[in-house]
Amino acid sequence: MLSSLHSKLVMNAASLMSIPAKLIPQSVHNKVLLEGLQRVFHEALEDGDFEFLQDRWLKVSISDLNLSWMISYQDEKLIVSQSPQSQDVSFSGTLNDLVLIAGRKEDPDTLFFQRRLKIEGDTELGLEVKNLMDSLDLDSLPKPVTQCMEQLANFVQKGMSQPATKEVLA
Repeated sequence: MLSSLHSKLVMNAASLMSIPAKLIPQSVHNKVLLEGLQRVFHEALEDGDFEFLQDRWLKVSISDLNLSWMISYQDEKLIVSQSPQSQDVSFSGTLNDLVLIAGRKEDPDTLFFQRRLKIEGDTELGLEVKNLMDSLDLDSLPKPVTQCMEQLANFVQKGMSQPATKEVLA
């Protein structure tokens, strides 16, 4: 019973989060994302590792939540745009797949070849973004952040690995 509920929660996470996500203004989404990126990539930003993104635009989308963000690097800092931009490269995936990538439970290359992670546009820029993400040392993040990411990724991974039953899909 509990494993069935667990699988149902994981499989329907995007549906459960879609309404609250749409009620939050885009400006709030952008601000929270920017602050999170600045904290997670603090060291990379100090080292100038984002220069490859100078005046170029990365679009990141959570496909099953219909959410997306435009990210760039200008004047030695990350920015998240309030207005639509012409993207140079885009990354998109489902909520669960992106949680698994963030928690290092799935390899982005594997999901790309399984067509669960879509990378479109400038492939060289996309590779640089992916390599920067791969180089992130999770141990450099605050312990509560890494613990939360790990627990959430474990929860999603376990829920996705449960056998699907008619009750779970109902």
